[in-house]
Amino acid sequence: MAAESERVDRSSHSMDKSITLPPNEIFRNLENAKRFAIDIGGSLTKLAYYSTVQHKVAKVRSFDHTAKDTEDDPLYEISMQEEILARLHFIKFENAYIETCLDFIKDHLVNTDTKVIKATGGGAHKFKDLIEKKLKLRVDKEDEMTCLIKGCNFVLRNIPHEAFVYVKHADSEFRFQNTHPDIFPYLLINIGSGVSIIKVESEDTFERVGGSSIGGGTFWGLGALLTKTKRFDELLQLASKGQHTSVDMLVKDIYGGSYGSLGLTGDLIASSFGKSATADKEFSKEDMAKSLLHMISNDIGQLACLYARLHNLTRVYFGGFFIRGHPVTMHTITYSINFFTKGEVQALFLRHEGYLGTIGAFLKGAEEDNPNQYSWGENYAGSSGLMSTSPDLNPMQRARSGTFDMLEMDRLERQLVNLPLLQDPSSYVPDTVDLSEDALAREYWLYCFEEALDGVVKRAVASQPDLPEAAERAEKFRHKYLHKLQTLRHQPFAYGSLTVRSLLDTREHCLNEFNFPDPYSKIKQRENDMALKYFQKAVKSLEELSWEQRQFALVRGLLAGNVFDWGAKAVSDVLESDPEFGFEQAKRQLEERPWLVDAYDQWLERLKGPPHKCALFFVDNSGIDIILGVFPFVRELLCRGTEVVLASNSSPALNDVTNNELQILTERIAAMDSVIRSAVKEDRLTLVQSGSSSPCLDLSRLDKVLAGVVRERHTDLVIIEGMGRAIHTNYYAMLSCESLKMAVIKNSWLADRLGGKLFSVVFKYEVPPDKKHTTLDHVPVTPS
Repeated sequence: MAAESERVDRSSHSMDKSITLPPNEIFRNLENAKRFAIDIGGSLTKLAYYSTVQHKVAKVRSFDHTAKDTEDDPLYEISMQEEILARLHFIKFENAYIETCLDFIKDHLVNTDTKVIKATGGGAHKFKDLIEKKLKLRVDKEDEMTCLIKGCNFVLRNIPHEAFVYVKHADSEFRFQNTHPDIFPYLLINIGSGVSIIKVESEDTFERVGGSSIGGGTFWGLGALLTKTKRFDELLQLASKGQHTSVDMLVKDIYGGSYGSLGLTGDLIASSFGKSATADKEFSKEDMAKSLLHMISNDIGQLACLYARLHNLTRVYFGGFFIRGHPVTMHTITYSINFFTKGEVQALFLRHEGYLGTIGAFLKGAEEDNPNQYSWGENYAGSSGLMSTSPDLNPMQRARSGTFDMLEMDRLERQLVNLPLLQDPSSYVPDTVDLSEDALAREYWLYCFEEALDGVVKRAVASQPDLPEAAERAEKFRHKYLHKLQTLRHQPFAYGSLTVRSLLDTREHCLNEFNFPDPYSKIKQRENDMALKYFQKAVKSLEELSWEQRQFALVRGLLAGNVFDWGAKAVSDVLESDPEFGFEQAKRQLEERPWLVDAYDQWLERLKGPPHKCALFFVDNSGIDIILGVFPFVRELLCRGTEVVLASNSSPALNDVTNNELQILTERIAAMDSVIRSAVKEDRLTLVQSGSSSPCLDLSRLDKVLAGVVRERHTDLVIIEGMGRAIHTNYYAMLSCESLKMAVIKNSWLADRLGGKLFSVVFKYEVPPDKKHTTLDHVPVTPS
């Protein structure tokens, strides 16, 4: 960010108007901004506003095929349309720059309907006149604690990897926690000048149950007296380099070792600053700052533990300006909590804790729109990400004061909920590998995504041949995504746990940022048209087989169809060099049985039993995959008497089939196949949006409508297809019903890691322990 390089060298005590604030990078989309909120603390200002963003979406519309011969006509047309997206912007900067920022907002603010700015924080009164003068908005002050809780609830509900445990010296400093589906109750320890301890029981029910006057202000004040250092961040910098043992009296300093009968080890602090009373020497600023930090953190930690036990709470979140992502603070609090609870309670920190007040103030101002009725998602393209917390590793960033610079949240079209069939939603982890903790895998996948970038840029430009400026936008996309990959190489924890899914999602966000909503649209259209021509022939050849031969041919066809994945470089290289590569060639590429993971025999045995009531099928790619792989498989399930729900992406990602495209494909297949036609007519085959726009699958964030259908249909079989949905995610997902997870490994590095080779097959059939007697101890049914 251009502003940051200047910020490091300037004094924060003066308001420097020469700072350049690039509008596209910081105050984005101000021309459509409305509903402002501001949270002004002792040293940082956090600004929030709501904007509407115009962006392109790819729409498909079916052609009328009744009027003429349609053999060579495309199945549907693709058009680019403008849509309005609701976005929340949150920006953090030092108070020293507040006047510069207000001037910038005033100069770029177009929307004059906004009359009020919601304000919270101790500095709101101090800067009230300045804000009203500059922005011509009335400052409406909101209760600080109410805003804090509202903001905390919002981030916990909408950002899956919001909370983390801090582990010093680990490969990954941050261990992100999956948010429990029910976020309540919890304890929030807000460490500002003092300490407030708040018990939160529901959206609007909270109580300050305790607190302390010994908090961040105490550390700052005493630290300034002891070290003559006036800046809070500099004080923490000193503490990070200090040795508290030269100032503190330890147990071993009194007893010569541990105090075994009381269970006290020799290294425990017996008396903070204890040595300073008797030692005849000067103590370094660093050592005094470290001792002071330990003293206050330990005091807060013990207090938090006592209140957690008193109220029987295990979820304890820490926030406030005292934390601000500083490693030495998080480590001392973590150590204290762990010591006093003997590991029963974890200290949890929040990625966006610096924004809680301004988020809450914004929500208070937007209550008439009821933002909590929607689901929101972090826009990685416009968010800064969590910074490196090591002052030694990255002093430039540490000087940026705080955890974040920018956060953007997009309102999602669908309300997202858990899949009702998750065995234990609170322990569900979508991703198979956390790249934050696996350096070898991280380096490989980052390299992979960098290598694939040229191909993505090329396809993005090719998807918009009539727009001459597409090449320029594609280069901007390249630059932005490459920058994100470089950031993640140094700060893998920037957006929560780093996974293949988050790398893919970040790419999709960056593509959308530069108006490339569906780079694979024309490829999908061509492959869908081609595959449809072979559908009837494929079904006819399957019907000529015996029942047992047909079951294997259906599974093999589904796996062969899954080879056609433009997201896998090994495949896209083949498809680009050999356009004639088809279904039969793909079948020949598959490994022979026994497969890498092979539960086919158990699946075949299950098929000899009674039919499933309803199967939920999460589909993958367009073209051969959906038409020649999935539909014949689905057709067989329907013939068995099983209802089927096909769940597809709500919006584009790679060459995955979207719900709109699937509606058109199903209509066309129904026109040529009586089984599919009658199933659609009788509502035994249903198409539902998944709520996702990712090549992977998070079963804790699915369309609420889909969850309702799953319950109503008494779904007892879940089928997950493809590398993204069944390998990179959900490989270990435990469901409360039977499940099939199928994929072809189209990446040689991953295949090698799993003990296989390119085009190895994973075919997992899983039955929950409590269902085994009902699914396996059946009376065999004679198949037709």
